[in-house]
Amino acid sequence: MGWDGRPQEFGAQLAIGEVDIAIAGDDWIRERTLEFKFEYDQDIKLERVLSLERGHVRIVVIRRPVPEQQDVDAWFRALFSEKTLVTVVSEMPYVALEWIQAKAQQLGFAASHAAYAVQKYKTPPRIGSGVVIYETWGKTEAKVTNGSVDFGFEITQSGSAIRNYGLNICAEVMKSETAIWANPAIKSFPEKYDLARMFLLNLYGSVFAENKVLLSFNARNDAVPALLEYLKEHKLFGDEPTMNAGPNFTEFGVQLEATCKELPLARVRYELLKLGATHLETIPLDSSIPGIDALAF
Repeated sequence: MGWDGRPQEFGAQLAIGEVDIAIAGDDWIRERTLEFKFEYDQDIKLERVLSLERGHVRIVVIRRPVPEQQDVDAWFRALFSEKTLVTVVSEMPYVALEWIQAKAQQLGFAASHAAYAVQKYKTPPRIGSGVVIYETWGKTEAKVTNGSVDFGFEITQSGSAIRNYGLNICAEVMKSETAIWANPAIKSFPEKYDLARMFLLNLYGSVFAENKVLLSFNARNDAVPALLEYLKEHKLFGDEPTMNAGPNFTEFGVQLEATCKELPLARVRYELLKLGATHLETIPLDSSIPGIDALAF
């Protein structure tokens, strides 16, 4: 059964067993895992099964411009020294909280800024000292630019929107991409686990096949040694070349990365033809699965 939901929620749904596997960003899974830790004192274990090679973003710390000679640690040291109550804004408040606590510990402010409150933007602070993190639903940059908080955490790809607001990126918290995550408890249910592996292996095949093609060609048997040497030199096969030998001709099948800049597809086809390949066909791949253990799950 498929579940139509929001990636921001899937970490919690996985944790409580409401869903078994989910497609979500690493950042949102981390956010929910930390929320369970900080708010409910629960250590949840989720398993990252497969990268989908999509949705690459960074979580960064953003602030208003400061003098160029002031490094990041000096700026945070001054902030913690001057303000007993530091205010922050983030769409991922618990990812922000973990990073801030580590920074405070590093700079010697763990005791003075140990208290924290995660609140809706912009409700009255529940604490008099420590760190207040306002959870926001977008437009994080505007809140930092207008001085509503001391600094913020933002999700970005290129950083262009942040620069357009006149802000600086002063630290990178984590990198994230879209991936398949699972609750390992599914392994305790053999029938369900087997069904999940079937689904995941077929999904893996589709992802692994992206930008790959199959070259199929024939060659007279006297041309085979030179072709084999070329394939070996350029590592164009896995365990061994796929070959079907006949009395006079041998048929080859070679899987190739179509977007490889070091060895372009056009160059490979040309070189193979020069070495005696004939009837060369290029076949797009919908799926490619190396074996049953392609996934470590």
